[in-house]
Amino acid sequence: MKNISVLKSATTGPVALKMVALISLPLASCSFGESNQEQRPNVIIIMTDDQGYGDLACHGNPYLKTPNMDMLYQESVRLTNYHVDPLCSPTRAALLTGAYSSRGGVWHTGFGRGLLFENMTTIAELFKDNGYETAIFGKWHLGDTYPFRAMDRGFKESVVHGAGLIGHGSDYWGNDYYDDTYLHNGTYKQYDGYCNTVWFDEATSYIRKNKDKPFFIYLPTNLPHFPLIVDEEYIEPYRDHVSERVASYYGMLAKLDEDLGSLLRDIKEMGLEENTILIFKGDNGSGPWFGGIVMDFETGFLVEGYTAGMRGGKIFGYENAHRVHCFLRWPGGGIEGGRDIDALSAHIDIVPTLIDLCNLDVPADFHYDGRNLSSLLNGELENWPDERTHFIHLQRVENAVKDKDYTVLTDQWRLVKREKDELYEIKTDPGQREDVAAQYPDVVKELYSRYEAWWEDISDAFDKYAKVQIGTESQNPVRFFEHDSFRRNGERIWPVNVVRNGKYKVSLKRWPEESGKRIVENRDGDIDQPV
Repeated sequence: MKNISVLKSATTGPVALKMVALISLPLASCSFGESNQEQRPNVIIIMTDDQGYGDLACHGNPYLKTPNMDMLYQESVRLTNYHVDPLCSPTRAALLTGAYSSRGGVWHTGFGRGLLFENMTTIAELFKDNGYETAIFGKWHLGDTYPFRAMDRGFKESVVHGAGLIGHGSDYWGNDYYDDTYLHNGTYKQYDGYCNTVWFDEATSYIRKNKDKPFFIYLPTNLPHFPLIVDEEYIEPYRDHVSERVASYYGMLAKLDEDLGSLLRDIKEMGLEENTILIFKGDNGSGPWFGGIVMDFETGFLVEGYTAGMRGGKIFGYENAHRVHCFLRWPGGGIEGGRDIDALSAHIDIVPTLIDLCNLDVPADFHYDGRNLSSLLNGELENWPDERTHFIHLQRVENAVKDKDYTVLTDQWRLVKREKDELYEIKTDPGQREDVAAQYPDVVKELYSRYEAWWEDISDAFDKYAKVQIGTESQNPVRFFEHDSFRRNGERIWPVNVVRNGKYKVSLKRWPEESGKRIVENRDGDIDQPV
């Protein structure tokens, strides 16, 4: 008999679990030879969580000390007009697939819309099929059940926390950043030390074990995302300059910088620096609620912190929500030396760029939306020969809605939809202070027409649902989590693909099994009284 464990939050009403048999599309995959492995570079992508463009000393922050990030800045080619989604899960989906996140069913962090469709091929799968060792350490945030886990999507080695932040939802009960229990290849394992140091130390150990093979490492740390937990020694230097909240946020960045420095030194000592492509980037702008900036929510203008002059913050359509740092270094490939690239670029460009730089074979049916940045990185081009248009939207709803919170980007313009269409000439007004929509109605009309065409192109799968598979050997029992459920007529539903007929045992739990709590207890351990 197969077991299905349903995890229920204590903060909401009853769960209705309906088993719906749906058809799943197969993963596009292919196996290739392992020729030229010695010549192929290693790849490490480090992605920080909620670190804004202005949250680095090398970008002018007057408070922060980030010596290792600054050193990497000096040694790298920098994408200074690089854009992501303004929210965690969508950026991760786009980075890993090279496609706009909504194509893969990801436009939120809940309601089942943070699960990457299983027919979307990831860069980890491409590297694995090309003979690379593949690993992830840190924050996955694209699904905690089969077939959406990191270990199901091309990563041979995975050490990750659950959900979108440590201690939340599907993460292990009791995790608090120190000496926590994480998922190692699908099995819970306890690790000693601070969470960020665990990710970086695990990455270093993995590199030592695989230094004679080509490897691809994805290191998406959970720092400096809320909750702002770090040792006092890192917070104290900032207390005299900023508020307690921002000081804690800066302290997390100081700790992140320290761990980054250790990894960079270890790579150099192992003789791998020359032939390793290192990408250091952010996932979205700084969070104005719990992160490193305080913002006027009516206007989007800065109150406290530093944004390098940009307006907005995470989940807003203005520049500081989606323009983030992106440094690329590959000494052996001529990508180094402290050079800026101002061409419009985006997270969807990383996959096609790595395919080219690493000479990867890909399946014939593999498609992406991004552009290959190689000609910009090697100096053959200074900018794109044609006008590029990029699109961002913020949904944060279960069912995607046209004309909701979008941004259309070109080198010259930003069309931002909030309550109305706003237009900014970004080169002359980088702080987005003067809305010129009334002066340029033809530009607004043209950019909106491009948005409409884009929406039509990406919306094919908007009525589809990511489906958890039950009855497989890949995960048993299967755990369903409330934040991944859909809403129908006031009930919560998990669409599933029943792979094998049989009898299934369904368990409903208020608390995670490892908590040891009875269903009648509340979070504090007291017995709930009937109402």
